[in-house]
Amino acid sequence: MARLVTTYPTPRVLKAGTSLEVISLNKLSSSLEQLLVDSTCDYSDADIVVEGTTVGVHRCILGARSKFFYDLFRREKGSSEKEGKPKYCMSDLLPYGKVGYEAFLIFLSYLYTGKLKPSPMEVSTCVDNVCGHEACSPVISFAVELMYASSIFQVPELVSLFQRRLQNFVGKALVEDMIPILVVAFHCQLTQLVTQCVDRIARSDLDNISIEKELPHDVAVEIKQLRRKSSSDEENNTEAVDALREKRIKRIHMALDSDDVELVRLLLTESDITLNDANALHYAASYCDLKVVSEVLSLGLADVNLRNSRGYTVLHIAAMRKEPSVIMSMLAKGASALDLTSDGQSAVSICRRLTRPKDYHAKTEQGQEANKDRLCIDILEREMRRNPMAGSASITSHTMIDDLHMKLLYLENRVAFARLFFPAEAKLAMDTAHAATASEFTGLAASKGSNGNLREVDLNETPVMQNKRLRSRMEALMKTVEVGRRYFPNCSEVLDKFMEDDLPDLFYLEKGTPDEQRIKRTRFMELKEDVQRAFTKDKAEINRSGLSSSSSSSSLKDGISNKLRKL
Repeated sequence: MARLVTTYPTPRVLKAGTSLEVISLNKLSSSLEQLLVDSTCDYSDADIVVEGTTVGVHRCILGARSKFFYDLFRREKGSSEKEGKPKYCMSDLLPYGKVGYEAFLIFLSYLYTGKLKPSPMEVSTCVDNVCGHEACSPVISFAVELMYASSIFQVPELVSLFQRRLQNFVGKALVEDMIPILVVAFHCQLTQLVTQCVDRIARSDLDNISIEKELPHDVAVEIKQLRRKSSSDEENNTEAVDALREKRIKRIHMALDSDDVELVRLLLTESDITLNDANALHYAASYCDLKVVSEVLSLGLADVNLRNSRGYTVLHIAAMRKEPSVIMSMLAKGASALDLTSDGQSAVSICRRLTRPKDYHAKTEQGQEANKDRLCIDILEREMRRNPMAGSASITSHTMIDDLHMKLLYLENRVAFARLFFPAEAKLAMDTAHAATASEFTGLAASKGSNGNLREVDLNETPVMQNKRLRSRMEALMKTVEVGRRYFPNCSEVLDKFMEDDLPDLFYLEKGTPDEQRIKRTRFMELKEDVQRAFTKDKAEINRSGLSSSSSSSSLKDGISNKLRKL
């Protein structure tokens, strides 16, 4: 009789075994994670202090996962206490670079669980609400911190991972944000990343001063050599003249580094180089303390709104530094908070793109230093609201319009609704500002300008011509708003509130559920009453001042509802 033999398909056995192994590893990972996140499981035998916060660690795990910690714990050096748990300070463990608290927790979690957690939003994004956070400064800085931790603490697989992440930033980031990437690549000996960064910076318009001041000497020399090789013969013919000029400018910068403004004054008398030629105020705003900045300003020889070779004003540079006292000094001397960079960024948007939510929302305890990140943004936004040429005093920190097109769209819509609510007053303001003769930008939702007409597109218009036309239109609209605020303050206040709170909802009264439409109509009736009261107040004030006003009230009550629905 044949013996019955039961066989099992090999793939099924492997699949079952693999599933069991995965489940077991996941459970082990979760259990080890509890050692970090569960305060009731505090069996740590060492402490690492990061940014003033103590993190309990388990030397057996860190020593098994990292050769750096294996050697550190074996030597038993770095402990600040003879008894109890040894304590280590993060700044003492790092020969270069910086690893913050959140970055260390992400790194530590990987050592314990073998899984890399997503970066926390509060430290890896900025507070600019129009930024996509693909390559803004906080995103790059957090990746750089993780690279320092991975390289210094010798975890090769993480080094490879974060090198790829940093390589992805090379083609996306602003050139000034390439500097921390290149510095970490240099220190961690990431040759391929160094080559990519050097090539990007060499082909950029980043000035030699920033390269010399902020990059390692060997890297700076390599970048300048690449630039010289790519220079044309015509540029080589003027090399001697440029070298002499550069030498004189460098002397001024060295005098500023020495806090010797009197020497700066002397150097100005010995050559034809001016403070503006040397971009001395830009340099001081970047690298000098407030005392030197104030002394340079007091000379009265530098233009506070001068743009450097990259199109940045001194206030843009001060915003990058995020030093409130320097920003206030520039504003006090007449620096314009409205000036935009070539890519449409204002000083406040620069500040916001450099600021993490954690820093922006950080609370300052009594007696502690003020929150500089929040203070810089508040100062600049307050200046833009205070200045009537800023376009809208109602724009809050979360809705600040920095992009040229967005600002034009806002202004066109605001003037259009002013013409709707207060036609006579709006016409007077537009005539005073000559806004009716300026070329219009596409406003409102249906490609209409402030007079409701469709705008024609000139296909032969160059980008330079278009930029000039749009800026001319923006200036005319901003002046219109300024005139309106000056002579019709109550009407302007109603418009401010409408543009900020009610425009999205009341733009289409017929949209939404029946309940939503009823709420919109109720708010619309309240708005009409607000408009009428504001108009009455302004008219009374004008009459008291002895001026005459052509009233818009006759058509206001009856026509406003139909007009708004047609928009």
